[in-house]
Order: sequence, then structure tokens, then C-alpha cells
Amino acid sequence: MTTFAFIDASNLFYGGEKSLGWKIDYQKLLLYLREKYNVSKVFYFGGIEIHQFVYDYQTQETVPLRAVEQHLLSLLKNQNQELNEAELLLIGRHLQRTRFYLRLEKFGYELILKPVKLYDQEDGTTKRKANCDVDMTFCLMRYKDNFNRVIILSGDGDFLPVMKYLREIGKDVTILGRGKRTAKEIKQFAGNDFRDFEYLKNRLRMD
Repeated sequence: MTTFAFIDASNLFYGGEKSLGWKIDYQKLLLYLREKYNVSKVFYFGGIEIHQFVYDYQTQETVPLRAVEQHLLSLLKNQNQELNEAELLLIGRHLQRTRFYLRLEKFGYELILKPVKLYDQEDGTTKRKANCDVDMTFCLMRYKDNFNRVIILSGDGDFLPVMKYLREIGKDVTILGRGKRTAKEIKQFAGNDFRDFEYLKNRLRMD
């Protein structure tokens, strides 16, 4: 049985360590998926801050991490006289995030990353968002003939139609989500094939 895993990072890891209460070791997570489910491919969908890096939505399926890393390093090196301390700290933090993604890639994750977009709210605040739901749904359909079983790491109810379709065409579908952040309809759909990510704390927590 060929098994693929698809990770919706914005849903599963929203709020990061502060929300989850513990820090994930992503190398352990990959090992767990391989040992527990014999997963051969793990796709990770998430957002990335690129600070005016030129990303071509027409020709690129994911943000080129090495190029973004060099872009951010260039900003820190060549424009440090024009940027205030807060801006320098922000770029530095996003550089660290880029390097985190590079480590995931090195571990063996297949990354599908989209630039974070800024949206002005009615109250005058700005919201950052990188919605990868469509990309993940597309990839689930794109690769459906390449797997017999799929592990979906998300509790987002928007994925219910594609989950139902995959099961209808004979695929085994297992949901690994955070209980408190998993939609009721997803739990009902999964039944005994739902696994609560929270219970993996001792297995996946970073030492």
C-alpha cells in the first residue's frame, strides 16, 4: 500500500508552540509518519514572508527558498542604514523562518509554500494570510492515482468534499488533527480513522 501525507500547516500548527503548548520536532514527525503509516511522500503546505522578492505565480508552484534566503540577507546587508530596528528584527525573524523551511526540505518534506499577503481590515488593522487550501486540494487530486492511502494532517472542514471523494474512489483516508481545532464534520467523517495530534506530545516533542 502506497501512502502519502499532506500537512496543512496553517491549521495544524496555528499559533505554534504558544498555541500547542509544546515544541514540535519535525524530524520526529517525519519519522513517525514513516514508521506508523509507511508514508513515502510528505507534502507540507504553508506561507512565507518574502519582502518584495519577485515571485511569479504564473510559472512557480512554490517559493524558491534559497533565492528568498539570499534576498533577505541582501536586505539586511545593503539596506541596514534605511531600515529601522523593528524592520531589521522582522526581516531577521523571517530569515530564520526561511531557514527553518530549508531544514524541513533537508529532512525530506516536499514543500508547497505561498507568499504571505497583506489585507487591510475595516478597523484599520492589517491581516497576514497565505491560504494554501486550494493548493493542497489540488495536490490531493493531482496525486490521487499515486497513493492507496492518504494521511491528512488538518482539521479544516473545507477539505471535507475532497476527503469524501477520495474515500468514494476507494482510497483509505486517515485524519491526524488537533482535537480542539478539528471541525465536527471532519471528526464525523473520519470516525475511527481520526487521530488526535495532541496525544503525540511525548512522541514528537522537541527535547
